[in-house]
Order: sequence, then structure tokens, then C-alpha cells
Amino acid sequence: MINYEEFRLDNGLKVIFHQDKTTPLAVLNVLYDVGAKDEDESRTGFAHLFEHLMFGGSKNIPNFDTPLQMAGGECNAFTSNDITNYYNTLPAQNIETAFWLESDRMLELAFTPKSLEVQRGVVIEEFKQRYLNQPYGDVWLNFRPLVYKNHPYKWATIGKEIAHIENATMEDVKGFFFKHYSPQNAVMVVGGNLELEQVKDLAEKWFGPIPAREKYVRNIPAEPEQTEARELVLERDVPSKAFYMAFRMGNRTSSDHFIGDLCSDIIAGSKSSRLYNRLIVEEKKFTSISAYITGSLEDGLFVISGHLNQESTFEDAQAAIWEELDNLEGSLMDAKELTKVKNKHKTSKVFSEQSLLNRVMNIAFYENMGQLSEINNVLENYDSITAEDIQDFSKRIFARNKQSVLKVNTKK
Repeated sequence: MINYEEFRLDNGLKVIFHQDKTTPLAVLNVLYDVGAKDEDESRTGFAHLFEHLMFGGSKNIPNFDTPLQMAGGECNAFTSNDITNYYNTLPAQNIETAFWLESDRMLELAFTPKSLEVQRGVVIEEFKQRYLNQPYGDVWLNFRPLVYKNHPYKWATIGKEIAHIENATMEDVKGFFFKHYSPQNAVMVVGGNLELEQVKDLAEKWFGPIPAREKYVRNIPAEPEQTEARELVLERDVPSKAFYMAFRMGNRTSSDHFIGDLCSDIIAGSKSSRLYNRLIVEEKKFTSISAYITGSLEDGLFVISGHLNQESTFEDAQAAIWEELDNLEGSLMDAKELTKVKNKHKTSKVFSEQSLLNRVMNIAFYENMGQLSEINNVLENYDSITAEDIQDFSKRIFARNKQSVLKVNTKK
């Protein structure tokens, strides 16, 4: 059971406190409701660039990391297509250091030419190393625009191309900051061995003076329903052939999320899953196989991917996968198999909630998607899923005319 108390500052900043007296630590997490989907298609990669710029110095503090490290703390951040999240962990008695640092960079960044050039260079190098110069690195750069034609999920968080970051001006950067990095576009969650009044006082002291800015309102184009199968074949200098199959499904707040999550485990979530047993153990067509959902805040994906044995053909592999998907649609699964998968989720959730940081980030994430009241109902959502739900999901989602397939062939 995750406990929490909420309040809001006059400038619109939503603050949530989660008390945990069993730890000497505290966490301050700031989630901004901005991701790659909020970028202009001609200026992509900005949300991720900002994740780096936010550590490059703010209006009154030239270096973010040093004061936090001196207070015994550590920090990090991540960007997705939906959000940007910053978190700080430090001894509870030093929590004010995190309030001071996070409030100053929410107020205004330093916006120095040096910081922009340094972080631009870091992001460009990351683009090259992780996406262009690594085996299978460009898969999602090619796969996303195959699956999404209108929606901004069609580009990856790193951006569509390096040129968008190379050409980013200081004016572009400032405009992105003041459009998205505002008190009313953020959720701050504080957790640990603290008291509510203490958190209220610190929030008011450090974040209260930050002026409210105009709230950004999204206007994202809807993705039309897919009615035809899509396929793309790449030839790359890779050690083995790789196969990716995706189906569009409901968003993170829909029942599709929970059913699809269980379904992915049934299909290829462990060594006892259906595709693992068939394609790796029995038929040896694949050397690895997995299934997962993207969990996106807007319509997401159900993905099956794997690496083929050199002797296997894409046609055989795809046919075998479809046989298992057809089996899932054609007959109700055994109650024992379903219970086993549910128990795996229960164990995973209980284990993850032992971490204060995980609890705090979960609170921020649920609040941002307007579902905070559901944070303690996750296990019930999984428990209530029936074999009929799995079958219905399979019939709706796994249609041959709704599949998008990317095949990566080895260079001859």
C-alpha cells in the first residue's frame, strides 16, 4: 500500500508527499509533462536535449551535480516519448539541497552558449554511438515510422536525425524551455523520512516564488486505424538476422495495458512461455525471443522480437509465431498457466515497491496520467483478468492486416 498526501502551490505546481520512516533517505522527483511527442517534426530530439541541458547550470547555480554530491546525494533523469523525469536521492536531513537545486532550474536555466554546445555535442555523440554505430541500433529509427504514420510517436526520443540537434539555436532552446518547463506542467513528489509540514514549508519556500507560465495544450494528430500489413526489410552488418513484429493497442490507462502485459508474458515473457518453448527449445528457429508492450500514454504497441538461427528463414519464423497467436485466439488458455503469469506480476510488483525511488516515481507517473487514485489497485487489475479477456484481446489486436514487420538481414 502506497500512502500519499497532496497539495498544490499557487503557481500551479502539484506536490505529493509519500512518507517512509523506515529509511534514512529521501527522494525528490520532478516529472515534466513533456516528451518527444511534443516536438515539432522539423525540430526533433529537443526533449532529450533538455534532459542534458538541465544539468548544465541554472540561473543562479553554475553546476547541478557538485552541491548534491556534497550533500551525499545522487541524481539522474530520463526522457521518453511521453515525459521527462528528474530524480534526486540523498540523506533525509539534506533534502533542502534538492529543493534548492530543482527549483532554480525550474525557474530558469543559465542558457549559456558553452552549455548548449557541450550538451549538443554529448547528444550528437550518443546518437552516433547508440543508434548509428551499434548493431541493430537504428531498428526503432526505422520501425517507428513504419508503425505510426501521423502520430509523433513515429520518431524516437533521440530524434529523427542529427541535423535537428546540430541546427538548434539558443532561441529554439529558450522557446522550448518556457513552453514546457513550468510549475503547472510538472508534478513534484517527495518521499522518505520526512514530515508533511516540513515538505509544505520547503515547497513554498523554494518553488512558491517561481512565476506561473501559460499551460501548454497539446494538439496531437490522431493515428488512423491500420488496415493493411506493413513490412520493411533492412540489410545491416549484424551478427544474426533479427525480426520485429508490432501491433497497435490501447493506451496506458485502458484495460488493454493490463491484459496486453499478461499476454506478452504468456507469449514470450519467460523461459516457460509459449514462443520460447516452441521456437528456441523445440524447433530451434530462434536464439532469443521476447514480447512486451510499450505502455505509452497514447495508443501503444504490442511487440514480438527475436534473433533467428542462421539456418532459419523469416517466412518460417513468422509462420510459427502466427500459429501461436492463432492458438491464443482460438481456444481459452488453461487456468493454471494464467495463474502462473499473474503470480509473476505480483512478485515483481512487491519487489519493485521495496525501493523508495520506485514508489516515488510511480506516484509521479500515475498523477501525470490522471490515475493517482488507481496506484494501489494494480494487482486487482491484473487479478481480475480472465482467460476470456486474453482471448478477446488476441482477437482484436492480432490481425494479419494490422501487423507491422521489420526484418533485419545480415549483409551477404
